[in-house]
Amino acid sequence: MSVTIPARGVPHSELLTQMAGFRDRDADWKGGRVFSLVYYGGEQHHEFLQKAHNLYFAENALNPMAFASLRRMEAEVVRMTAAMLNGGPECVGTMTSGGTESVLLSVKTARDRARSKNKSLKKPNLVVPETIHVAFDKAASYFGLEIRYARVRGDMRADVRDLESLIDASTVLVAASAPQYPHGVVDPIEEIGRIAQRRKIPFHVDACVGGFVLPWLERLGEAIPPWDFRVPGVTSISADIHKYGLAPKGASTITYRDMSYLRHQFFVSTDWPGGIYASPTMPGTRSGGAISAAWGAMMALGEEGYQHHAGEAMKAARRLVDGLSAIDGIEIVARPDAPIVAYKTTDQSGLNVFALADQLEDRDWSVDRMQSPNCIHLTVTSNHARIVDEYLEDVRTAMHWLETHPSLGSRGNAAMYGMMAKIPFRGMVKTSVLEIMEKMYGPHAADPGFDPMGDDEDGAIMRLVKEYGGKAASLLDRAEKIRDRLPFLEKKRRR
Repeated sequence: MSVTIPARGVPHSELLTQMAGFRDRDADWKGGRVFSLVYYGGEQHHEFLQKAHNLYFAENALNPMAFASLRRMEAEVVRMTAAMLNGGPECVGTMTSGGTESVLLSVKTARDRARSKNKSLKKPNLVVPETIHVAFDKAASYFGLEIRYARVRGDMRADVRDLESLIDASTVLVAASAPQYPHGVVDPIEEIGRIAQRRKIPFHVDACVGGFVLPWLERLGEAIPPWDFRVPGVTSISADIHKYGLAPKGASTITYRDMSYLRHQFFVSTDWPGGIYASPTMPGTRSGGAISAAWGAMMALGEEGYQHHAGEAMKAARRLVDGLSAIDGIEIVARPDAPIVAYKTTDQSGLNVFALADQLEDRDWSVDRMQSPNCIHLTVTSNHARIVDEYLEDVRTAMHWLETHPSLGSRGNAAMYGMMAKIPFRGMVKTSVLEIMEKMYGPHAADPGFDPMGDDEDGAIMRLVKEYGGKAASLLDRAEKIRDRLPFLEKKRRR
């Protein structure tokens, strides 16, 4: 199918109707059937955010001199965030386009700071728990750092002794999570902070998912482990406003203990023919709408509004934990500190958790599958309070169906995801994912009805499933059990 710019413009009303129709196959996030991607604060708040965004949708924060309004709102967002994170009067930072950019900047800043102090630094590295967000892998790949993964304990928190053993003279940054995204637990930030302070290494806390919910849960009386700037060794924190901050997409923050760190984030060029160029973050052009809507969200909700949404989210998460734990054959992976739930089928049940995921998708739930261990992830918001009972009933029904149809675990998506999680040759998995990416962004991506997953049986993983099926899965199960008995292999799991 050839797609070109139309010779004549299409009427606005016709285009808006057409665009609304594009949503027919999208996930129902307003109805609470999506457990990540969108953080919905209710229709009244949603409509306000649209207006706040539209007020500045054309303005460009590339030049804060031209748009003093954006400079003011960004500065106030940073100050409000710093106060929420218990930063002192010298705490500084910027807004970014999202958590990935915040993480990229934390790594780039630490690398450049280290190089300014040690001109002979050849191969810098960063040390992180293996549950750290994949954005750190992306940062290491982009900026030429080695990334070292510390093991996690049985409760999915970082193994502090293992983490410290990976630090050496070339370590430019240590990072940990509050909480980590997969299972919702906060790493031992105080212990890691003491190590970082003693070793004189910057310590970044990735609170992209938790930064705008943990402070309010603590105020509501939840026992949240110390994790913010009250921990002496913490030098920077990333926190997304467009997650539990309930702002539209495109709004995150990175804050530093003081300017001695932030100055290494800036980029300045003085010799470009276009003029002297300075940029505080990675993009040049920055949307004014994202800044104004984030400022609007924080001002409109206030502390009272944030505490309400955080409390409702945590109640819903607890109901899910209790309800899932009561279902025979289901267990919670780790007891969360935040409104995040990860659960799996028990070994005793003999049921495939990815087959359960398929059954839930057939009931119109959007499902996030995870690995190491294989499980299902739920990022819970206040919007999910109304669907908890329905979700639990669908899980119970799906589990009963799987008990009477055990062969479903070796078919379709369940077989593919299961195989991808088990294959020790990660290059084969990467090849299969790249094949899907090439289709998703290839010349046929605009064809009506295009599905990058589709019915294609030619991928490396699906060929393995089709040709060897249960035998391959059995062999990989045995290999995984052997690997789990060899601790020295744990560190290489994410590579």
